[in-house]
Amino acid sequence: MSPPPRRDSAAATAAASQYDIDCRRCVRLAAFVDQVREANPGYFCRPVPPFGDGAARLVIVGLAPGMHGANASGRPFTGDYAGILLYATLFKFGFSTRATSSGVDDGLQLIGARITNAVKCLPPGNKPLPEEIRNCNAYLAAELATLPDGAAVLALGRIAHDATLRALGLAARDHPFSHGGHHPLNRGAHLFDSYHCSRYNTNTRRLTTEMFEAVFASIVRHLEAGACRAA
Repeated sequence: MSPPPRRDSAAATAAASQYDIDCRRCVRLAAFVDQVREANPGYFCRPVPPFGDGAARLVIVGLAPGMHGANASGRPFTGDYAGILLYATLFKFGFSTRATSSGVDDGLQLIGARITNAVKCLPPGNKPLPEEIRNCNAYLAAELATLPDGAAVLALGRIAHDATLRALGLAARDHPFSHGGHHPLNRGAHLFDSYHCSRYNTNTRRLTTEMFEAVFASIVRHLEAGACRAA
């Protein structure tokens, strides 16, 4: 049997650098996930992989898997409240084939978009420690390195924003977080910021549907402008 094409090996290496299902680098997180698995044997309870288009021009960076959401389902923002607004908005702006994400076998596909997290494992109280964010940052850096020229990165919340900057080798002090803000990056890419679409933020109206959609409208304008320049 002939060996696989070289590009397949390169793709496998790239995928491994972006995600490791057996990662236990963070002792506290690994122990907590083990504990949750014992109580919920049907849950995914592993580092949650990125989800979406391998050729994405938009990458959405969340904080970390939720206890009964991605940690249970194995797909980012699936099974918890935060995913309701996110997937509905992705669908409205043409980035998703469905408006709801109910499970990994629901047939949903993302179009030109991918979702990942700053921390791949469930943290106690939804609060990863700074060391855990740093430990996971190499995976995010490897993923962002695959983005094409003119891409967009959407950070959901300050922690995701800061993790994205770290992954790109940029200083947070030069790129402050603000909802609706955006920062030019290398190669024509832009970092866009939004408050996290959590239950708390939406219930308190810190983040409304209109506010979230306005951020996506800005992203679409950026991507369309880049497509026009490339044409």
